[in-house]
Amino acid sequence: MQTRRVLAVGFGALLASGVVMSSGQAEEQPRHGGTLTYMIPADAPPSLDGHREGTFAMLHAMAPFYSVLIRVNPENPSDTTQFVCDLCTTIPKPTDDGKTYTFKIRQDVKFHDGSPLTAADVAASWNKIIFPPKGVLSVRQNWWSVVDSVEAPDPTTVVFRLKYATTSFLPSLADPFAFIYSKAILDKDVRWYEQHVMGSGPFKFVGLDIGQSIKGERNLHYYHKGLPYLDGFVGIFSEKQVVRVEAIHSGRAAMEFRGLPPSAINDLQRELRDKIKVQTHDWNCGNLVTPNARRKPFDDVRVRRALLLAIDQWNSAPALSKIANVHTVGGIVFPGSPLAATKEELQKLAGFWPDIEKSRAEARRLLKEAGAEGLRLELLNRNVDQPYKYVGTWLVDQWSKIGVTATQRVQPTGPWLQAMRSGDFDVVVEANCNSVVNPVLDTQKYLPREKFAANYGGYNDPEEIDIYERMLRETDFDKQRALMRQYETRIIDTQAHEFPMLWWERMIPQRSYVRGWKIGPSHFINQDLSNIWLDEAPAG
Repeated sequence: MQTRRVLAVGFGALLASGVVMSSGQAEEQPRHGGTLTYMIPADAPPSLDGHREGTFAMLHAMAPFYSVLIRVNPENPSDTTQFVCDLCTTIPKPTDDGKTYTFKIRQDVKFHDGSPLTAADVAASWNKIIFPPKGVLSVRQNWWSVVDSVEAPDPTTVVFRLKYATTSFLPSLADPFAFIYSKAILDKDVRWYEQHVMGSGPFKFVGLDIGQSIKGERNLHYYHKGLPYLDGFVGIFSEKQVVRVEAIHSGRAAMEFRGLPPSAINDLQRELRDKIKVQTHDWNCGNLVTPNARRKPFDDVRVRRALLLAIDQWNSAPALSKIANVHTVGGIVFPGSPLAATKEELQKLAGFWPDIEKSRAEARRLLKEAGAEGLRLELLNRNVDQPYKYVGTWLVDQWSKIGVTATQRVQPTGPWLQAMRSGDFDVVVEANCNSVVNPVLDTQKYLPREKFAANYGGYNDPEEIDIYERMLRETDFDKQRALMRQYETRIIDTQAHEFPMLWWERMIPQRSYVRGWKIGPSHFINQDLSNIWLDEAPAG
């Protein structure tokens, strides 16, 4: 029942976004050949190690060279519960009361240097991710705190043993950054992959021009027979949107995978017409407004709740979505997920009431009761147009409706992060962005800092932590969903610790000759390029 429900939501979203393929398109036969040139909207990544980095700049460049254990289904990335094997042979059923997962590993896989890939390589890679040696960074290590051990008892078997059963484990294994490395290389130099490339994926490394481009060529011995379709690819790094848009407009590049704002999309569609198509999808990423509970008057829940009650997301979303890459009203869980709040459930929470006048009247009452009428505050924001600046300007206007005067302090990413980490702010616009939709882990961002280092709200809440820990360990879907509602209600309504804002929208432009790639809810998944094919040679 759960899977059926998700598929219905996903199909509805696809219909709304216009990415469902016609029957004629679905019957087209993929062609081999050609080189895909795409834009990477960033400068050079800090390193080339997927276990160390969390930026799409690294992933969009490196994913085509590597294999992973399991992944989101590239043929249906909109389904947030469906996973398929990459290096394994089947997705296993857990044993030992849900605490043991035993994977059988394919025996036909070779690294690009010709050496065989075995279970020992898979176990060594996952041990580096979960239990990194001293001095070695693994940025998502806390995701797998439930893991007790990873073993390879023979060349074809990998066993994950957990401390307790949890539904969050299997989706976490589909992490697209979890590249499988050679154990022989790791044994010699555990940091080798920070500056070098050698995987077993659909493409072999050709060259990297730092800050300029990355090139790959087809792996003729790729284990998924018939793939990849492309002869090769070129990824061009460019931070400037105008450069990326011009490259797609002129035909020097076919697409980019992170997404462009509505204005750029509209310009490309108007000028290129049938030479371009656009795929859109709700994004597992949304802005988050965080009051600093260590500063007065934001230590008062009445003030925090008033600020949230002033914001009209339901009526603002349609207008904002025309100028910024925001789209869907939602709570702390990715909209459409089985664990997400329904509209009716959401409308019971502060900041989501359907009657905005009633909501703002309550906000004014709370400010008066707290002695905070005429409140002035500084809103810390990131110097990024899409969508941070747009969201910040909107918030300033929304708060003015209840007599609150807000001014923005807009800073580059580095100082913005430092100000958050040091607590040097009244209220801040930040974001919660994740890859594979995994609601229990994705909502760790809302835990107090003692439990999640990247929470900057400055609050302590033992009751919230207790609800989360019970939810993490609950394997019955209905009970887990009830706990998620308790967790969400405490965060948003009862304590107003955090204000989830509009969820973002991915808008991916691609030249019409690019086929096979399907959009999903994250700019991290489905990036190995193996299913992409070209139905004609690119012009120029």
